[in-house]
Amino acid sequence: MAHRTKFIIVYGVIFLRKALITGSKGQLGIEVAKQLSVITGIEIIETDLQSLDITNQRQVFHVVKGKKPDVIINCAAHTNVDKCETEETTAYQVNAIGAHNLSVAAYSIGAKMVQISTDYVFDGSGSTPKREDDPINPQSVYGRSKALGEKLVRETNPRHFILRTAWLYGEGHNFVRTMLRLAREKGEVFVVSDQIGSPTSTKDLAKCIIDLIQTESYGTYHATGEGSCSWYEFAKKIFAIKDLSIKVNPITTAELNRSAKRPQYSVLENFMLQLIGLNSFRHWEEALVDYLR
Repeated sequence: MAHRTKFIIVYGVIFLRKALITGSKGQLGIEVAKQLSVITGIEIIETDLQSLDITNQRQVFHVVKGKKPDVIINCAAHTNVDKCETEETTAYQVNAIGAHNLSVAAYSIGAKMVQISTDYVFDGSGSTPKREDDPINPQSVYGRSKALGEKLVRETNPRHFILRTAWLYGEGHNFVRTMLRLAREKGEVFVVSDQIGSPTSTKDLAKCIIDLIQTESYGTYHATGEGSCSWYEFAKKIFAIKDLSIKVNPITTAELNRSAKRPQYSVLENFMLQLIGLNSFRHWEEALVDYLR
């Protein structure tokens, strides 16, 4: 069941009456729209690439000024990490220029801006969870393009919420569904065991977004499931919950031989959410059980 939320009301007026979602057919966009849909009195404007090309500034301004949303939630992104290496221009156009266009358009009508970012803005070094004020050092085109997107949003709209998330799964193509498909097709899987991160449910992230946009607590936030694991441990837990006897073979990142560099340790601490009392993320295992059952 979708999480029910009441918007803040002052003198009988709801702060947010219209929410524009980009990338509405993606995992996060679907869940945000689903959770917003149970809120009385808010109009949801869902857009995807066919209805709104966020890299086209003229089109963005035309749609935003015509619809006049109170908040823009940017769930659109070029997220294929390896393709970003060979499609650098497209990656920057979508992840940086697209974010910039939406942010400027939001500012022009006094709207709030939500930008979804990533653990890939860090280099993956160390063994301590990263906080929001730790220095970034992206190592891939994807990470660099998302980092620039963050910068452009900060510079163009003070009413912004930037949420860095990781290892996202929900309604659509994701690691969990890939593992279950491979288990059906092959009977065994090979999974990287030397990358550590925090699996994150779109249900928890969407709730976080909806909680934040009701506030004036603008800034950058880490927004991931609590706890951490390797991809190998993540896969093992998926099969254990589903009671599947599948052989899971650990491999190294080097053996996987992908074109884009992955952060080896990309655990994020939801420090800022904790400080403002809005860290409602569940432990990744609890959220995974909910997703699978």
